[in-house]
Amino acid sequence: MDFWQRYRAIDARDTRFDGQFYTAVRTTGIYCRPSCPARTPKAANVTFYETSAAAHDAGYRACKRCLPEAVPGTPAWNIRQDLAGRAMRLINDGVINRDGVEGLAARLGYSARQLNRILSHELGAGPLSLARASRAQTARTLLVSTSMKLADIAFASGFSSVRQFNETMVEVFAMTPTALRSTARHHPATAAAASLTLTLPYREPFDPGVFSFLAVRAIPGIEAGTPTSYARTLRLPHGDARFSVEYDDGATGRPLTLTVGAVDLRDLPALLSRVRRLFDLDADPVAIDDALAADPRLAASVAEVPGMRLPGAVDPQELLVRAMIGQQVTVAAARTALTQLSAAGSACAAPGDGLERLFPTAEEIAAAGYKLLRGPQRRIDAARAAACAMASGVLDFGYGDDLQGLTAKLLPLAGVGPWTVGYVAMRVLGAPDVFLANDAAVRNGIRALAARAGLDTAAVNPDADPEFHEVSPWRSYATMHLWRAAAGPKTSTGSNTRLASNVPEKAMP
Repeated sequence: MDFWQRYRAIDARDTRFDGQFYTAVRTTGIYCRPSCPARTPKAANVTFYETSAAAHDAGYRACKRCLPEAVPGTPAWNIRQDLAGRAMRLINDGVINRDGVEGLAARLGYSARQLNRILSHELGAGPLSLARASRAQTARTLLVSTSMKLADIAFASGFSSVRQFNETMVEVFAMTPTALRSTARHHPATAAAASLTLTLPYREPFDPGVFSFLAVRAIPGIEAGTPTSYARTLRLPHGDARFSVEYDDGATGRPLTLTVGAVDLRDLPALLSRVRRLFDLDADPVAIDDALAADPRLAASVAEVPGMRLPGAVDPQELLVRAMIGQQVTVAAARTALTQLSAAGSACAAPGDGLERLFPTAEEIAAAGYKLLRGPQRRIDAARAAACAMASGVLDFGYGDDLQGLTAKLLPLAGVGPWTVGYVAMRVLGAPDVFLANDAAVRNGIRALAARAGLDTAAVNPDADPEFHEVSPWRSYATMHLWRAAAGPKTSTGSNTRLASNVPEKAMP
Protein backbone atom coordinates (compact mmCIF):
# COMPACT_ATOMS: atom_id res chain seq x y z
CA MET A 1 0.00 0.00 0.00
CA ASP A 2 1.24 3.48 -0.79
CA PHE A 3 0.83 6.56 1.43
CA TRP A 4 -2.55 7.63 0.07
CA GLN A 5 -4.06 4.16 0.21
CA ARG A 6 -3.11 4.01 3.87
CA TYR A 7 -4.37 7.52 4.48
CA ARG A 8 -7.75 6.63 2.98
CA ALA A 9 -7.83 3.56 5.26
CA ILE A 10 -7.34 5.67 8.40
CA ASP A 11 -9.85 8.25 7.16
CA ALA A 12 -12.40 5.41 6.81
CA ARG A 13 -11.30 3.95 10.17
CA ASP A 14 -11.06 0.56 8.49
CA THR A 15 -10.53 -2.11 11.15
CA ARG A 16 -9.18 -4.57 8.56
CA PHE A 17 -5.84 -2.77 8.62
CA ASP A 18 -5.39 -2.73 12.40
CA GLY A 19 -2.01 -4.32 13.10
CA GLN A 20 -0.93 -4.15 9.46
CA PHE A 21 0.57 -0.68 9.80
CA TYR A 22 0.70 2.13 12.36
CA THR A 23 -0.13 5.82 12.04
CA ALA A 24 2.19 8.28 13.81
CA VAL A 25 1.21 11.94 14.17
CA ARG A 26 4.05 14.42 14.52
CA THR A 27 1.99 17.14 16.24
CA THR A 28 0.92 14.86 19.09
CA GLY A 29 3.83 12.42 19.35
CA ILE A 30 1.38 9.52 19.35
CA TYR A 31 0.94 6.49 17.11
CA CYS A 32 -2.41 4.80 16.56
CA ARG A 33 -4.10 1.88 14.87
CA PRO A 34 -5.79 2.71 11.51
CA SER A 35 -9.28 2.50 13.04
CA CYS A 36 -8.57 4.96 15.87
CA PRO A 37 -11.78 6.96 16.51
CA ALA A 38 -9.85 10.22 16.99
CA ARG A 39 -10.13 12.95 14.37
CA THR A 40 -8.20 12.13 11.21
CA PRO A 41 -4.90 14.07 11.28
CA LYS A 42 -3.72 16.19 8.39
CA ALA A 43 -1.78 14.18 5.84
CA ALA A 44 1.22 16.51 6.21
CA ASN A 45 1.54 15.47 9.88
CA VAL A 46 1.29 11.72 9.32
CA THR A 47 4.03 9.10 9.04
CA PHE A 48 3.18 5.44 8.52
CA TYR A 49 5.27 2.65 10.06
CA GLU A 50 5.36 -1.05 9.28
CA THR A 51 5.78 -1.99 12.95
CA SER A 52 5.03 -0.49 16.33
CA ALA A 53 8.74 -0.91 17.14
CA ALA A 54 9.62 1.52 14.36
CA ALA A 55 7.19 4.04 15.83
CA HIS A 56 8.76 3.53 19.28
CA ASP A 57 12.24 4.09 17.89
CA ALA A 58 11.09 7.27 16.19
CA GLY A 59 9.99 8.67 19.56
CA TYR A 60 6.22 8.08 19.47
CA ARG A 61 4.13 6.55 22.25
CA ALA A 62 1.04 4.39 21.94
CA CYS A 63 -2.39 6.00 21.84
CA LYS A 64 -4.33 5.50 25.08
CA ARG A 65 -7.63 5.72 23.26
CA CYS A 66 -7.28 3.07 20.54
CA LEU A 67 -4.56 0.87 22.17
CA PRO A 68 -2.71 -0.02 18.96
CA GLU A 69 -0.97 -2.96 20.65
CA ALA A 70 -4.29 -4.70 21.37
CA VAL A 71 -4.88 -5.84 17.79
CA PRO A 72 -4.15 -8.91 15.67
CA GLY A 73 -0.72 -9.01 14.09
CA THR A 74 -0.02 -8.44 10.43
CA PRO A 75 -0.49 -11.30 7.93
CA ALA A 76 2.58 -9.99 6.12
CA TRP A 77 4.91 -12.20 8.15
CA ASN A 78 3.38 -15.27 6.48
CA ILE A 79 2.96 -13.70 3.04
CA ARG A 80 6.52 -12.43 3.01
CA GLN A 81 9.12 -15.15 2.55
CA ASP A 82 12.03 -12.71 2.67
CA LEU A 83 14.42 -12.20 5.58
CA ALA A 84 12.12 -9.72 7.33
CA GLY A 85 9.17 -12.13 7.31
CA ARG A 86 11.30 -15.06 8.47
CA ALA A 87 12.87 -12.97 11.24
CA MET A 88 9.51 -11.74 12.52
CA ARG A 89 8.15 -15.27 12.74
CA LEU A 90 11.12 -16.25 14.91
CA ILE A 91 11.00 -13.08 17.02
CA ASN A 92 7.31 -13.68 17.73
CA ASP A 93 8.21 -17.23 18.76
CA GLY A 94 10.56 -15.83 21.40
CA VAL A 95 13.90 -16.74 19.83
CA ILE A 96 15.59 -13.50 20.92
CA ASN A 97 14.36 -14.01 24.50
CA ARG A 98 15.96 -17.46 24.51
CA ASP A 99 19.02 -17.13 22.28
CA GLY A 100 19.61 -13.40 21.83
CA VAL A 101 20.22 -11.56 18.56
CA GLU A 102 23.22 -13.76 17.79
CA GLY A 103 21.02 -16.86 18.02
CA LEU A 104 18.39 -15.31 15.76
CA ALA A 105 21.02 -14.29 13.21
CA ALA A 106 22.57 -17.77 13.22
CA ARG A 107 19.21 -19.39 12.49
CA LEU A 108 18.72 -17.07 9.54
CA GLY A 109 22.25 -17.51 8.20
CA TYR A 110 23.39 -13.90 8.71
CA SER A 111 25.70 -12.08 11.07
CA ALA A 112 24.06 -10.03 13.83
CA ARG A 113 25.34 -6.83 12.18
CA GLN A 114 23.89 -7.75 8.78
CA LEU A 115 20.58 -8.71 10.34
CA ASN A 116 20.31 -5.44 12.24
CA ARG A 117 21.09 -3.44 9.11
CA ILE A 118 18.58 -5.29 6.92
CA LEU A 119 15.72 -5.21 9.43
CA SER A 120 16.31 -1.54 10.21
CA HIS A 121 16.07 -0.79 6.50
CA GLU A 122 13.06 -3.04 5.82
CA LEU A 123 11.00 -2.54 8.98
CA GLY A 124 12.35 0.65 10.52
CA ALA A 125 13.66 -1.10 13.64
CA GLY A 126 16.38 -3.58 14.56
CA PRO A 127 15.80 -7.01 16.09
CA LEU A 128 16.16 -5.82 19.69
CA SER A 129 13.56 -3.10 19.18
CA LEU A 130 11.21 -5.55 17.47
CA ALA A 131 11.59 -8.01 20.35
CA ARG A 132 11.04 -5.20 22.85
CA ALA A 133 7.78 -4.21 21.16
CA SER A 134 6.67 -7.85 21.24
CA ARG A 135 7.42 -8.04 24.97
CA ALA A 136 5.47 -4.84 25.61
CA GLN A 137 2.47 -6.21 23.72
CA THR A 138 2.55 -9.47 25.67
CA ALA A 139 2.88 -7.58 28.95
CA ARG A 140 -0.08 -5.32 28.17
CA THR A 141 -2.21 -8.34 27.34
CA LEU A 142 -1.34 -10.01 30.64
CA LEU A 143 -1.88 -6.82 32.64
CA VAL A 144 -5.44 -6.27 31.43
CA SER A 145 -6.46 -9.93 31.14
CA THR A 146 -5.04 -11.63 34.24
CA SER A 147 -4.43 -11.09 37.93
CA MET A 148 -0.79 -12.17 37.70
CA LYS A 149 1.72 -10.35 39.88
CA LEU A 150 3.62 -7.59 38.10
CA ALA A 151 6.96 -9.32 38.63
CA ASP A 152 5.59 -12.52 37.08
CA ILE A 153 4.28 -10.57 34.10
CA ALA A 154 7.68 -8.94 33.63
CA PHE A 155 9.51 -12.24 33.32
CA ALA A 156 6.69 -13.99 31.46
CA SER A 157 6.85 -11.28 28.79
CA GLY A 158 10.60 -11.75 28.31
CA PHE A 159 11.98 -8.79 30.25
CA SER A 160 15.24 -9.44 32.10
CA SER A 161 14.27 -7.35 35.14
CA VAL A 162 11.29 -5.65 36.74
CA ARG A 163 13.01 -2.30 36.32
CA GLN A 164 13.37 -2.85 32.57
CA PHE A 165 9.72 -3.87 32.43
CA ASN A 166 8.55 -0.72 34.24
CA GLU A 167 10.70 1.60 32.14
CA THR A 168 9.56 0.04 28.86
CA MET A 169 5.86 0.19 29.74
CA VAL A 170 6.13 3.86 30.68
CA GLU A 171 8.12 4.66 27.54
CA VAL A 172 5.80 2.79 25.17
CA PHE A 173 2.40 3.51 26.74
CA ALA A 174 3.12 6.59 28.89
CA MET A 175 1.50 4.65 31.74
CA THR A 176 2.85 2.60 34.61
CA PRO A 177 1.98 -1.12 34.66
CA THR A 178 -0.44 -0.47 37.54
CA ALA A 179 -2.18 2.30 35.59
CA LEU A 180 -2.39 0.08 32.52
CA ARG A 181 -4.03 -2.65 34.57
CA SER A 182 -6.63 -0.19 35.81
CA THR A 183 -7.78 0.39 32.21
CA ALA A 184 -9.17 -3.16 31.97
CA ARG A 185 -12.92 -3.05 31.32
CA HIS A 186 -13.45 -6.08 33.53
CA HIS A 187 -10.94 -6.68 36.25
CA PRO A 188 -9.77 -10.29 36.10
CA ALA A 189 -10.90 -12.59 38.85
CA THR A 190 -8.29 -14.32 40.91
CA ALA A 191 -7.46 -17.64 39.26
CA ALA A 192 -5.36 -20.62 40.14
CA ALA A 193 -1.66 -19.85 40.06
CA ALA A 194 -1.05 -22.31 37.24
CA SER A 195 -3.95 -21.12 35.08
CA LEU A 196 -4.32 -18.10 32.80
CA THR A 197 -7.30 -17.02 30.71
CA LEU A 198 -6.87 -14.58 27.81
CA THR A 199 -9.03 -13.32 24.96
CA LEU A 200 -7.36 -13.66 21.55
CA PRO A 201 -7.95 -10.78 19.12
CA TYR A 202 -8.71 -11.58 15.47
CA ARG A 203 -10.15 -9.97 12.35
CA GLU A 204 -13.71 -10.85 11.50
CA PRO A 205 -15.26 -12.85 9.97
CA PHE A 206 -14.06 -16.03 11.63
CA ASP A 207 -15.11 -19.50 10.48
CA PRO A 208 -14.88 -22.00 13.37
CA GLY A 209 -14.34 -24.84 10.88
CA VAL A 210 -10.67 -24.79 11.90
CA PHE A 211 -11.77 -26.41 15.18
CA SER A 212 -13.39 -29.30 13.29
CA PHE A 213 -10.29 -29.66 11.12
CA LEU A 214 -8.17 -30.12 14.24
CA ALA A 215 -10.77 -32.24 16.05
CA VAL A 216 -10.93 -35.01 13.44
CA ARG A 217 -7.14 -35.25 13.55
CA ALA A 218 -6.86 -35.11 17.37
CA ILE A 219 -4.79 -37.86 19.01
CA PRO A 220 -6.42 -39.13 22.23
CA GLY A 221 -4.45 -38.30 25.36
CA ILE A 222 -2.55 -35.54 23.55
CA GLU A 223 -5.34 -33.53 21.93
CA ALA A 224 -9.10 -33.12 22.31
CA GLY A 225 -11.42 -31.19 20.03
CA THR A 226 -15.03 -30.28 19.26
CA PRO A 227 -16.54 -27.99 16.59
CA THR A 228 -15.94 -25.02 18.92
CA SER A 229 -13.00 -26.01 21.14
CA TYR A 230 -9.52 -27.50 21.00
CA ALA A 231 -7.06 -28.51 23.71
CA ARG A 232 -3.68 -30.20 23.78
CA THR A 233 -0.39 -30.75 25.55
CA LEU A 234 2.77 -29.25 24.13
CA ARG A 235 6.51 -29.42 24.70
CA LEU A 236 8.12 -25.95 24.86
CA PRO A 237 11.77 -24.89 25.38
CA HIS A 238 11.51 -24.60 29.17
CA GLY A 239 8.96 -27.31 29.96
CA ASP A 240 5.63 -28.92 29.20
CA ALA A 241 2.48 -26.89 28.67
CA ARG A 242 -1.25 -27.49 28.33
CA PHE A 243 -3.81 -25.14 26.81
CA SER A 244 -7.33 -24.96 25.43
CA VAL A 245 -9.08 -22.54 23.07
CA GLU A 246 -12.86 -22.04 22.93
CA TYR A 247 -15.03 -20.08 20.50
CA ASP A 248 -18.35 -18.62 21.67
CA ASP A 249 -20.42 -17.59 18.67
CA GLY A 250 -23.33 -16.54 20.87
CA ALA A 251 -21.46 -14.08 23.09
CA THR A 252 -20.93 -10.40 22.33
CA GLY A 253 -17.90 -10.02 20.08
CA ARG A 254 -17.76 -13.80 19.47
CA PRO A 255 -14.65 -14.19 21.65
CA LEU A 256 -11.88 -16.72 21.26
CA THR A 257 -10.75 -17.59 24.76
CA LEU A 258 -7.38 -19.14 25.51
CA THR A 259 -6.99 -20.96 28.81
CA VAL A 260 -3.43 -21.94 29.69
CA GLY A 261 -3.64 -24.83 32.11
CA ALA A 262 0.09 -25.01 32.74
CA VAL A 263 3.20 -23.38 31.33
CA ASP A 264 6.61 -22.16 32.43
CA LEU A 265 6.19 -18.38 32.36
CA ARG A 266 9.35 -18.03 30.26
CA ASP A 267 7.55 -19.97 27.51
CA LEU A 268 4.38 -17.88 27.55
CA PRO A 269 5.30 -15.59 24.59
CA ALA A 270 6.13 -18.64 22.46
CA LEU A 271 2.87 -20.34 23.45
CA LEU A 272 0.81 -17.26 22.59
CA SER A 273 2.56 -16.95 19.22
CA ARG A 274 2.06 -20.62 18.36
CA VAL A 275 -1.61 -20.60 19.33
CA ARG A 276 -2.17 -17.58 17.11
CA ARG A 277 -0.41 -19.39 14.27
CA LEU A 278 -2.44 -22.54 14.90
CA PHE A 279 -5.71 -20.68 14.37
CA ASP A 280 -4.38 -18.22 11.76
CA LEU A 281 -5.54 -15.27 13.85
CA ASP A 282 -3.42 -12.65 12.06
CA ALA A 283 -5.08 -13.31 8.69
CA ASP A 284 -7.02 -10.66 6.75
CA PRO A 285 -10.14 -12.71 5.87
CA VAL A 286 -11.88 -9.96 3.91
CA ALA A 287 -8.97 -9.57 1.49
CA ILE A 288 -8.68 -13.35 1.14
CA ASP A 289 -12.38 -13.91 0.55
CA ASP A 290 -12.57 -11.08 -2.00
CA ALA A 291 -9.82 -12.75 -4.05
CA LEU A 292 -11.28 -16.26 -3.78
CA ALA A 293 -14.82 -15.17 -4.59
CA ALA A 294 -13.63 -13.88 -7.97
CA ASP A 295 -13.20 -17.51 -9.08
CA PRO A 296 -16.57 -19.02 -10.11
CA ARG A 297 -15.55 -22.40 -8.70
CA LEU A 298 -15.10 -20.96 -5.22
CA ALA A 299 -17.64 -18.13 -5.08
CA ALA A 300 -20.46 -20.17 -3.55
CA SER A 301 -18.23 -21.74 -0.91
CA VAL A 302 -16.78 -18.36 0.11
CA ALA A 303 -20.27 -16.87 0.43
CA GLU A 304 -21.36 -19.84 2.52
CA VAL A 305 -18.28 -19.94 4.78
CA PRO A 306 -16.62 -16.52 5.04
CA GLY A 307 -13.47 -16.16 7.10
CA MET A 308 -12.01 -19.65 6.62
CA ARG A 309 -8.66 -20.05 8.38
CA LEU A 310 -5.50 -21.95 7.50
CA PRO A 311 -4.59 -24.32 10.38
CA GLY A 312 -1.04 -23.89 11.59
CA ALA A 313 1.31 -26.06 13.66
CA VAL A 314 2.57 -25.74 17.22
CA ASP A 315 5.54 -28.07 16.60
CA PRO A 316 7.24 -28.22 13.17
CA GLN A 317 8.90 -31.62 13.75
CA GLU A 318 5.63 -33.16 14.90
CA LEU A 319 3.83 -31.81 11.85
CA LEU A 320 6.33 -33.41 9.45
CA VAL A 321 5.87 -36.81 11.10
CA ARG A 322 2.10 -36.45 10.96
CA ALA A 323 2.22 -35.43 7.30
CA MET A 324 4.41 -38.38 6.31
CA ILE A 325 2.22 -40.90 8.12
CA GLY A 326 -0.93 -39.32 6.65
CA GLN A 327 0.18 -39.67 3.03
CA GLN A 328 -2.08 -41.66 0.69
CA VAL A 329 -4.44 -42.71 3.48
CA THR A 330 -7.64 -41.26 4.89
CA VAL A 331 -7.52 -38.84 7.81
CA ALA A 332 -9.20 -41.49 9.98
CA ALA A 333 -6.55 -44.08 9.10
CA ALA A 334 -3.76 -41.58 9.77
CA ARG A 335 -5.27 -40.78 13.16
CA THR A 336 -5.31 -44.48 14.05
CA ALA A 337 -1.64 -44.85 13.09
CA LEU A 338 -0.65 -41.73 15.02
CA THR A 339 -2.56 -42.91 18.07
CA GLN A 340 -0.47 -46.09 18.01
CA LEU A 341 2.71 -44.04 17.61
CA SER A 342 1.76 -41.76 20.51
CA ALA A 343 2.44 -44.61 22.95
CA ALA A 344 6.14 -43.84 22.42
CA GLY A 345 5.68 -40.35 23.84
CA SER A 346 6.52 -39.45 27.42
CA ALA A 347 4.04 -38.52 30.12
CA CYS A 348 3.21 -34.82 30.33
CA ALA A 349 4.59 -33.06 33.39
CA ALA A 350 1.40 -30.99 33.53
CA PRO A 351 -1.47 -33.43 32.86
CA GLY A 352 -5.13 -32.47 33.14
CA ASP A 353 -8.54 -32.65 31.50
CA GLY A 354 -7.80 -36.09 30.08
CA LEU A 355 -4.60 -34.91 28.39
CA GLU A 356 -1.70 -36.81 29.87
CA ARG A 357 0.89 -37.49 27.16
CA LEU A 358 3.14 -35.56 24.81
CA PHE A 359 3.59 -36.31 21.14
CA PRO A 360 6.79 -38.38 20.85
CA THR A 361 9.98 -36.52 20.05
CA ALA A 362 12.09 -37.31 17.01
CA GLU A 363 14.51 -39.10 19.35
CA GLU A 364 11.75 -41.28 20.78
CA ILE A 365 10.44 -42.18 17.33
CA ALA A 366 13.92 -42.97 16.03
CA ALA A 367 14.78 -45.12 19.04
CA ALA A 368 11.72 -47.33 19.24
CA GLY A 369 8.57 -45.48 18.27
CA TYR A 370 8.69 -46.53 14.64
CA LYS A 371 8.12 -50.15 15.75
CA LEU A 372 4.58 -49.17 16.75
CA LEU A 373 3.66 -48.23 13.19
CA ARG A 374 1.81 -50.58 10.89
CA GLY A 375 1.53 -50.54 7.12
CA PRO A 376 3.95 -50.53 4.19
CA GLN A 377 7.54 -51.01 5.31
CA ARG A 378 8.72 -48.21 3.03
CA ARG A 379 6.51 -45.74 4.85
CA ILE A 380 7.75 -46.92 8.25
CA ASP A 381 11.38 -46.72 7.10
CA ALA A 382 10.82 -43.23 5.70
CA ALA A 383 9.28 -42.00 8.97
CA ARG A 384 12.17 -43.49 10.95
CA ALA A 385 14.78 -41.94 8.63
CA ALA A 386 13.18 -38.51 8.94
CA ALA A 387 13.03 -38.87 12.74
CA CYS A 388 16.72 -39.87 12.83
CA ALA A 389 17.64 -36.86 10.71
CA MET A 390 15.74 -34.50 13.01
CA ALA A 391 17.10 -36.14 16.16
CA SER A 392 20.70 -35.83 14.98
CA GLY A 393 20.30 -32.24 13.84
CA VAL A 394 20.99 -33.07 10.19
CA LEU A 395 17.44 -31.92 9.41
CA ASP A 396 16.65 -28.60 11.06
CA PHE A 397 13.67 -26.56 9.92
CA GLY A 398 11.00 -24.37 11.47
CA TYR A 399 9.17 -21.06 11.41
CA GLY A 400 12.24 -19.19 10.17
CA ASP A 401 12.43 -21.03 6.84
CA ASP A 402 11.13 -19.81 3.51
CA LEU A 403 9.35 -22.02 1.01
CA GLN A 404 12.42 -22.51 -1.16
CA GLY A 405 14.63 -23.40 1.79
CA LEU A 406 12.04 -25.75 3.25
CA THR A 407 11.70 -27.53 -0.09
CA ALA A 408 15.47 -27.97 -0.35
CA LYS A 409 15.58 -29.52 3.13
CA LEU A 410 12.58 -31.85 2.88
CA LEU A 411 12.35 -32.98 -0.73
CA PRO A 412 15.55 -35.13 -0.65
CA LEU A 413 14.07 -37.22 2.19
CA ALA A 414 12.83 -40.68 1.26
CA GLY A 415 9.04 -40.77 1.29
CA VAL A 416 8.66 -36.99 0.94
CA GLY A 417 7.21 -35.59 -2.25
CA PRO A 418 5.83 -32.22 -3.39
CA TRP A 419 2.51 -32.83 -1.59
CA THR A 420 4.25 -33.35 1.75
CA VAL A 421 6.43 -30.26 1.30
CA GLY A 422 3.41 -28.16 0.34
CA TYR A 423 1.35 -29.39 3.28
CA VAL A 424 4.17 -28.72 5.75
CA ALA A 425 4.70 -25.25 4.24
CA MET A 426 1.01 -24.45 4.63
CA ARG A 427 0.90 -25.43 8.27
CA VAL A 428 4.40 -24.64 9.60
CA LEU A 429 5.22 -21.49 7.63
CA GLY A 430 1.62 -20.37 7.16
CA ALA A 431 2.49 -20.11 3.45
CA PRO A 432 -0.70 -18.69 1.90
CA ASP A 433 -0.08 -19.56 -1.74
CA VAL A 434 0.30 -23.36 -1.83
CA PHE A 435 -2.08 -25.35 -4.03
CA LEU A 436 -2.04 -29.14 -3.67
CA ALA A 437 -3.12 -29.95 -7.22
CA ASN A 438 -2.48 -33.70 -6.92
CA ASP A 439 -4.50 -34.09 -3.73
CA ALA A 440 -7.47 -36.45 -4.22
CA ALA A 441 -9.71 -34.42 -1.93
CA VAL A 442 -8.87 -31.23 -3.84
CA ARG A 443 -9.99 -32.84 -7.09
CA ASN A 444 -13.11 -34.19 -5.40
CA GLY A 445 -13.79 -30.74 -4.01
CA ILE A 446 -13.63 -29.14 -7.45
CA ARG A 447 -16.21 -31.63 -8.74
CA ALA A 448 -18.40 -31.22 -5.66
CA LEU A 449 -18.49 -27.43 -5.94
CA ALA A 450 -19.26 -27.71 -9.65
CA ALA A 451 -22.20 -30.01 -9.01
CA ARG A 452 -23.49 -27.84 -6.16
CA ALA A 453 -23.29 -24.62 -8.18
CA GLY A 454 -24.71 -26.19 -11.33
CA LEU A 455 -21.86 -24.80 -13.40
CA ASP A 456 -21.06 -26.29 -16.77
CA THR A 457 -18.01 -28.50 -17.11
CA ALA A 458 -15.96 -25.93 -18.97
CA ALA A 459 -16.34 -23.44 -16.15
CA VAL A 460 -14.89 -25.77 -13.55
CA ASN A 461 -12.57 -27.95 -15.60
CA PRO A 462 -9.34 -28.10 -13.59
CA ASP A 463 -7.40 -28.44 -16.85
CA ALA A 464 -8.36 -24.85 -17.68
CA ASP A 465 -6.50 -23.61 -14.61
CA PRO A 466 -5.21 -26.62 -12.68
CA GLU A 467 -3.40 -24.60 -10.03
CA PHE A 468 -5.83 -21.70 -9.45
CA HIS A 469 -3.29 -18.96 -10.23
CA GLU A 470 -6.06 -16.36 -10.48
CA VAL A 471 -6.54 -16.39 -6.71
CA SER A 472 -2.85 -15.97 -5.80
CA PRO A 473 -1.46 -15.31 -3.25
CA TRP A 474 -4.29 -17.13 -1.42
CA ARG A 475 -4.26 -20.60 -2.99
CA SER A 476 -3.74 -22.31 0.37
CA TYR A 477 -7.15 -21.00 1.38
CA ALA A 478 -8.59 -22.27 -1.90
CA THR A 479 -7.25 -25.70 -0.91
CA MET A 480 -9.08 -25.44 2.42
CA HIS A 481 -12.37 -24.61 0.67
CA LEU A 482 -11.94 -27.57 -1.68
CA TRP A 483 -11.18 -29.95 1.20
CA ARG A 484 -14.33 -28.77 2.91
CA ALA A 485 -16.39 -29.30 -0.23
CA ALA A 486 -14.99 -32.83 -0.64
CA ALA A 487 -16.02 -33.73 2.91
CA GLY A 488 -19.71 -33.63 2.03
CA PRO A 489 -22.77 -32.34 3.91
CA LYS A 490 -22.56 -29.77 6.64
CA THR A 491 -24.00 -29.89 10.12
CA SER A 492 -26.59 -27.45 11.43
CA THR A 493 -23.82 -25.44 13.11
CA GLY A 494 -22.45 -24.43 9.73
CA SER A 495 -19.18 -26.25 10.23
CA ASN A 496 -18.27 -29.48 8.54
CA THR A 497 -17.51 -32.11 11.16
CA ARG A 498 -15.98 -34.66 8.84
CA LEU A 499 -13.63 -32.36 6.93
CA ALA A 500 -12.30 -35.03 4.62
CA SER A 501 -11.96 -37.66 7.34
CA ASN A 502 -13.20 -40.27 4.88
CA VAL A 503 -11.22 -39.25 1.80
CA PRO A 504 -7.50 -39.37 1.19
CA GLU A 505 -5.69 -36.07 1.54
CA LYS A 506 -3.13 -37.22 -0.98
CA ALA A 507 -3.18 -39.26 -4.12
CA MET A 508 0.25 -38.94 -5.64
CA PRO A 509 1.20 -41.16 -8.56
